[in-house]
Amino acid sequence: MSARLGPVAHCTSTALARLIDWYETLTPESLARIAEFYAHDAQFKDPFNDVRGRAAIRRVFEHMFETTEAPRFRIVSRLAGEREAFVAWVFAFRALRRAFEIRGTTHLLFDGRGRVIVHRDYWDAAEELYSKLPVIGALVRALGRRLRAPQNAP
Repeated sequence: MSARLGPVAHCTSTALARLIDWYETLTPESLARIAEFYAHDAQFKDPFNDVRGRAAIRRVFEHMFETTEAPRFRIVSRLAGEREAFVAWVFAFRALRRAFEIRGTTHLLFDGRGRVIVHRDYWDAAEELYSKLPVIGALVRALGRRLRAPQNAP
């Protein structure tokens, strides 16, 4: 155990490292291991989903594999505390014959066994996804320009 981390924080750090390894190597086949990382009634929320339970969380990831090509998560930073953690990530995939990258963060809460009980993703769907799509992208970018404050304001 690290001298800087108490026993709970060390457990969280270990659980987080295992979870990150799983995410960075996630495949349709490795989804079968979800019970190692998520509590039975865990909640998962992102801009498109708000589900509870391992089966529902697994369906979110199955849908990801069905609708994107070569999806991969890369964790760029992490911060673990007592039974909670934050990670910053890049999600890369191909869709509509184009490569996409979405940047975001995740707040995780862990139970006493080191399994996730709350997984909350934060990312800007308008900036990271919608603005990059062929037709809707032009509309989102135009709306963004219209709503943006003038740069030369006093």
